[in-house]
Amino acid sequence: MAKLLRNLKKLFKYIKNRAMMNEQQENTHEENLAQEDTPQTEQETVSKEERLTQELSESNDRYARLFAEFDNYKKRTSKERIDLIQSAGQGVITKLLPIIDDFDRALHAMSTAQDIDSVKQGIELVNSKFRKLLENEGLKEMEVLGHPFDAEYQEAITAIPAPDEDQKNKVLDVVEKGYFLNDKVIRFAKVVIGQ
Repeated sequence: MAKLLRNLKKLFKYIKNRAMMNEQQENTHEENLAQEDTPQTEQETVSKEERLTQELSESNDRYARLFAEFDNYKKRTSKERIDLIQSAGQGVITKLLPIIDDFDRALHAMSTAQDIDSVKQGIELVNSKFRKLLENEGLKEMEVLGHPFDAEYQEAITAIPAPDEDQKNKVLDVVEKGYFLNDKVIRFAKVVIGQ
């Protein structure tokens, strides 16, 4: 994003400089016209018209080049943005690969294991490693069980009678956990509330 802003600043500076150069050329041309107080012959008038036509074609050429440069800049930045979006998850996926390897080893160990407790411990270790990685990437699980219902973060699937008066309009059960990613809700919690 910073690179895009730098490129935009450079482009606007370039356009501003071009506009100033055109303005200076026009001012110089106007001064030259003002200095010519002598009567002109027909030949001088024709040469002036040719010169003005040539200046106009040069200005049009500069405008076309500037427009083409800007168009190329837009295409390049949109391509960079697409590349960035497509490769945005690459870092997280790369960090997940060792955990996938751990799961593969755990599945292999489960097929030949006689001791269920060691397999259970291995799966719990892989699970905690996986959750720790996600937390480091900014993922945070919503803590909603027993808290008052909040429609901003939760979706009520159903409402059941509350066991006591204190649990009215509070979350009694979580059907599907909700998650934050860097303090932004990426999945709402699906909950059962008491009435």
